[in-house]
Amino acid sequence: MVETVTKINDFVYGIVWGWPAIILLGFVGVLMTFLTKFFQVSHFGHWMKKTIGAIFSDKHVIKHTKDKSISQFQSLCTALAATVGTGNIVGVAGAIAIGGPGSIFWMWLIAFFGMMTNYSENVLGILYRRKNQKGEWAGGAMYYLQDGLGAKKHCKHIGKILAAIFSVCCLFASFGIGNLAQIRSIVSNVNTAFHIPNIVTGIVLCTIVGLVVVGGIKRIALVTEKIVPFMVVAYFIGTVIIICMNIKNVPAAFVSIFQGAFNLKSAAGGAVGSGIALAMKMGFKRGVFSNESGLGSSVMVHSSSNVKEPVRQGMWGIFEVFADTIVVCTLTAITILVSGAIDLTTGQMTAEAAALGSDSLMNMAFSNAFGQVGSAFIAIAILLFAFSTVLGWSHYGSTACEYLFGLKITKIYKVFFTALVIISSVVTSQLAWDLSDTFNGMMMIPNLIGVLVLAPQVMRCTQNYIDRHFRHKDVKPMLSMIPELEEEEVKDFDPDETEYFTY
Repeated sequence: MVETVTKINDFVYGIVWGWPAIILLGFVGVLMTFLTKFFQVSHFGHWMKKTIGAIFSDKHVIKHTKDKSISQFQSLCTALAATVGTGNIVGVAGAIAIGGPGSIFWMWLIAFFGMMTNYSENVLGILYRRKNQKGEWAGGAMYYLQDGLGAKKHCKHIGKILAAIFSVCCLFASFGIGNLAQIRSIVSNVNTAFHIPNIVTGIVLCTIVGLVVVGGIKRIALVTEKIVPFMVVAYFIGTVIIICMNIKNVPAAFVSIFQGAFNLKSAAGGAVGSGIALAMKMGFKRGVFSNESGLGSSVMVHSSSNVKEPVRQGMWGIFEVFADTIVVCTLTAITILVSGAIDLTTGQMTAEAAALGSDSLMNMAFSNAFGQVGSAFIAIAILLFAFSTVLGWSHYGSTACEYLFGLKITKIYKVFFTALVIISSVVTSQLAWDLSDTFNGMMMIPNLIGVLVLAPQVMRCTQNYIDRHFRHKDVKPMLSMIPELEEEEVKDFDPDETEYFTY
């Protein structure tokens, strides 16, 4: 039975993470970049000002809401909680170990175009979201597939089918990549660093996860807005210190990235990396695993934001990919490359690093710099990164469960998700990990189809925003594609204000 499931999973995995799917992912990002006229570059200053800049200059961005929605900053932190996980540490290390330093270049490239994929998902998420029975915002790929794609001629049933497929895969992925993989990473690292039995760590984690998850998106957001800034800043400081300690190796590290990306010859005459195709594939795959652009996952929490303007939330999507891959993943990559774990003339792991395995490359870098303290730091970093991912994915799974079975069944989902934490702490089956990766990838296909079909909506909404904010045209704002919600949102919308929020 296990052998049969493994063969089926390997076949499906080869499709959803094969070249056709990766090319589709890249194509959607390139298309949305051109349709929005390179928004991530042409309006770089604007989206930076309205996202990370607004945190320090506009209290409304971080102000807690009185209704069932969450603030923009909370939506970003919850989305980053799910995306900034073990993929940013172990995933990047694996990409370098298998695809060579050149894989980092391709990770940057897919992130550059992925910014606009994530932007488009969030714009569509706000346009097609609706209120559930509890008065909370419910949004995600399943809703714009059903109501957006489904509204096209002869596509009503196709939209519903794709929405159901996306939701089922999201539900299973929440148990795998959002629970099993993360909890396993936590317990194994805590056991290595502090010699605490896996089951003890699992029980503690189960208790904490239960207290947070049962409280719903508001409580998850309250926790993640505290954890995410701290863990990102702490990780930033730690990696920058190591990079500064090995500053003389930084130029060679960047040279190895660009040489390896195109399989050029190094000065020593050896081939850098493992070939351009492998470097490209590993960079693309690990980039998507890390920032999740194109999977349609983070849009489910961005849709819970109190913002009215779809493009405003779309800009948070751009920043999310920027922070996750361009900042955090790059810091991981450069730290590994300058630490001596990789032979920069060949792109291969050193004998010492190979003996430890790719999963321990960051541990090796921090241990070499700070001794036992460094090893403990990485264990704690992985704990925070993975734990926050568990919280973020619990909301994704809950949203998918609500779409498929209704709001009441989400209580059962939350209890099962919490109980699974203990099981995840003692399970060692590789098949479970492989299945979670497959379901994660299977979310991508229906979501990308939805984004492709609804690309004109994103383009019109973006143009509407630019016309009003940059060209000062007196045009009606595009706030929702649900007629009754559009009427309600526009009624309270003040075009003379610089910020548009609901409280």
